[in-house]
Amino acid sequence: MPQAYDPARFERVRWTIYSVLIAAYMLVFFHRFAPAMVSGELTEAFGVTAAALGSLSAMYFYIYTAMQMPAGVLADTLGSRFAVMLGNAVAGCGSIVFGLAETLATASVGRFLVGLGVSVVFVGLMKSNSVWFSERKYGSISGLTLLLGNLGAIAATGPLALMLLVVDWRSLFVALGVIAIGLAVLSWWLVRDKPEQMGFPSVREMEGLPPATPRQQHWIRDLKSVVSNRRLWPGFIYDFGITGSLFGMLGLWAIPLLRDVHGLSRGDASLYTTLATVAFAIGCLVAGNVSDRLGRRRPVLQAGALAYLGMCLGLLLLPWGPGALGLTLFILLGLSAGCFVVAYAHAKEVAPPAFSGMAIALVNTGLFLGAALFQPLFGWVMDLGWDGTLSATGAPVYDAGDYQRGLWLLTGFAALATVASWLLVETRGKNIVED
Repeated sequence: MPQAYDPARFERVRWTIYSVLIAAYMLVFFHRFAPAMVSGELTEAFGVTAAALGSLSAMYFYIYTAMQMPAGVLADTLGSRFAVMLGNAVAGCGSIVFGLAETLATASVGRFLVGLGVSVVFVGLMKSNSVWFSERKYGSISGLTLLLGNLGAIAATGPLALMLLVVDWRSLFVALGVIAIGLAVLSWWLVRDKPEQMGFPSVREMEGLPPATPRQQHWIRDLKSVVSNRRLWPGFIYDFGITGSLFGMLGLWAIPLLRDVHGLSRGDASLYTTLATVAFAIGCLVAGNVSDRLGRRRPVLQAGALAYLGMCLGLLLLPWGPGALGLTLFILLGLSAGCFVVAYAHAKEVAPPAFSGMAIALVNTGLFLGAALFQPLFGWVMDLGWDGTLSATGAPVYDAGDYQRGLWLLTGFAALATVASWLLVETRGKNIVED
């Protein structure tokens, strides 16, 4: 029998912790997508080409990618509270440096620190969810997490375009840094790593299940067992291809594409990325719920991959432009990509519960490795055919053919994820690995 506890107090504590962590996660998404909206300002401020701009934006993804496995180790060993507190503090300092930067090198350092700090937030949040919420609802809570996190991405599209009418981009990033440091304080004050630290039984015990088996070996051996788990790697490739390319596209190249090829203003172009981001958030929520209700993971991930590949082919081959068809393609692109959230539930279910942070981190590494490679590669393939034309301010001018080469890259990433979706094992919504 589980020990007695106050359910109302448990709910208050659980959702307070979740609220602090989700606020930090919203800032993660904002930083991820904001460079697309300020790409013009960054190009003029630092006088960079498409490849250099891609590298500056991707600096966030480089360190984020490298930090995913360390983030999983931190979450599984020192706990979500410490990891997210430290991450918020570092990201806050990086945002301030980025906002005050006078050179490309200094801006790159700031962007690097932002990526370093926020890299631990998501894994810490998902680890926290795995101990504060029921396994049966993990797909749904993951979908809700991505839905709310995407509010930060939505804020980095249309709302950011409006903010830039009244405040300059430098002041904005300094303010974001101050907010992140405030969240670091709140994380240390309010977040706890597991219910037992607040006098509650574990969620497993509340449901009449035996508690998870504590780890019996050093974390390095735990990490080796996670990395050698072949069932995790298709999820890694899935996130690499779909979400990596989506984040790379919406986070940097979609606004320039709509501006340079289709003649839209930044404000008008932001409508497309805003709707794609909203659709992505909704897709995450719907996919998580559908997967939990079906008790299946693989079919949802396969359907999402096929739909995403279809939308990429549409952007590449259809004669779309501003209007209904263009909006539809962007919306469906985001909606189909939202199925990726089920890959986190799948990762948790093909690894021992004690290693859930590292398992999720491994799959998440694929996502950010994809984005880290996609953004500069897109700029690189654009520069391959660039004729050297410069604007009056000295910024490079690209044509439709340059962007078309980038869309081939987008489609290739989607095709890779589609192949990976057929290599996933089905878990039927339950952990299939013994502790």
